[in-house]
Amino acid sequence: MAPSSFKLNTGAEILAVGFGTWQAPPGQVAKAVEIALKSGYKLIDAAYCYANEDEVGQGLKAAFDSGIKREDIFVVTKLWNTYSTRVELCLDKSLKALGLDYVDLYLVHWAVGMNPNGTRPDGGDADRFPLLPNGERDILWDHDHVETWKLMEALPQTKARAIGVCNYSETYLTNLLKHAKIVPAVNQIENSPLLPQQEVVDLSKKNGIHIMAYSPLGSTGGPLLESEQVKSLASAKGVSPGAILLSYHVARGSTVLAKSVTESRIKENLKIVDLDSKDLDVLAQLTKEKAPVRYVYPPFGINFGFPDKQEGKALKNGVSA
Repeated sequence: MAPSSFKLNTGAEILAVGFGTWQAPPGQVAKAVEIALKSGYKLIDAAYCYANEDEVGQGLKAAFDSGIKREDIFVVTKLWNTYSTRVELCLDKSLKALGLDYVDLYLVHWAVGMNPNGTRPDGGDADRFPLLPNGERDILWDHDHVETWKLMEALPQTKARAIGVCNYSETYLTNLLKHAKIVPAVNQIENSPLLPQQEVVDLSKKNGIHIMAYSPLGSTGGPLLESEQVKSLASAKGVSPGAILLSYHVARGSTVLAKSVTESRIKENLKIVDLDSKDLDVLAQLTKEKAPVRYVYPPFGINFGFPDKQEGKALKNGVSA
């Protein structure tokens, strides 16, 4: 039987399937979170960057008011780049928006810093996405991601019970582990049969860092749902292609984030099936037929392991990009 949870290096249990809130339509997030929790989800993933933590908080409150206990729900949120030198301030803002006293896991969203005093010539959200006059992201090129991690390590456990990272490549994670006093509990990465990132997964697991996968269907629109390998396995097991793609991660020992605002889909995404090594071999054919495909390319100008789409600049601590 597929596992329903995994143990973190902190000793805490984390669920195998979580509910994601990235790119969820405004005005629909609160109800989706409430439905998810009442349907059996116990892991909610959020982020300051998503600008919808207030709606997530509304959904949490509605669920708690219905009798669901806070201590039974594992809440994750993330430090955004403009707060890389103001870690606790960003966490406090997230806690206020979520209506919580603490989060179960706090992640560094990206190993990059942005100008905390930046502006936007277009009058947009400079707090999250400051821009230079030429329209490029206002990046702090002398930012040291290890220094941000030290601030993460100093957070009170009364506010963040565990800390981790997000989008860390093999290079960045190796560098961080040379300096970290607290090993990250989680590395949340884009992951799918078309982007297995095996080197990152292996390095993380070797160091006791749990993998949490996002974009399990490939990206918006679920391009992997039409894969012949996925559809073939789905037919053989009598489940949907989406169930196969979510179950892929659980079979690999990873937590997977499922996202939807449709009640039937929210409930369907909890139906994980067993995939054995032969099933995983079938899905592995995807990257044997074509090169790995990454769908999330932030315009940071930094190489996070995908130099084909990035400008490439030098960073501190010997991490080159």
